[in-house]
Amino acid sequence: MNILVVTGSPRKNGNTEIMADVFAQSAKAAGHQVTTKKLSQYKVLPCLGCKYCFTHDGVCIQEDDMNDILTDLDQSDLLVLASPIYWFDVSAQTKCMIDRMYAFAKKGFRITSIAMLLNSGSDHVYDAAAAQLKSICSYLKWENKGIVTIPGMTEKGSMLQSDKLDSVRELAKTL
Repeated sequence: MNILVVTGSPRKNGNTEIMADVFAQSAKAAGHQVTTKKLSQYKVLPCLGCKYCFTHDGVCIQEDDMNDILTDLDQSDLLVLASPIYWFDVSAQTKCMIDRMYAFAKKGFRITSIAMLLNSGSDHVYDAAAAQLKSICSYLKWENKGIVTIPGMTEKGSMLQSDKLDSVRELAKTL
């Protein structure tokens, strides 16, 4: 299976990237092809809603890094979104990338399933992200492979001490 992992934290080498890297390593060990895109390294502008992509086979009019991500998206079977939770939802970077997936609204997706890796400082803050995942799956008829939530990430690197990383590894192994 071809897996695209997209990290949406603006913080390089932080808890979200650690979680995504553990997932990617475990998925590779299980025999999957994994591509990771760290939005902290890319410029992805908000969707303009111009629908240029509808008449240009999913190519966006904006000449930013999202077109590279769309190319990877077009070759993937599974999308894994990894994001910190900021103010009860995924990061702005993650949401911007999700909105830009609109470029494939008319063309369609090769992807058939999706999963989320979420972390936060507090517990019980994942409802909006979970609802968004459920809506994406319902609308696009994608299989929901699951959500791993890891609270208590109060410092950069806290993830390295989390026993919940085993849940990330298990998700990758069961694909």
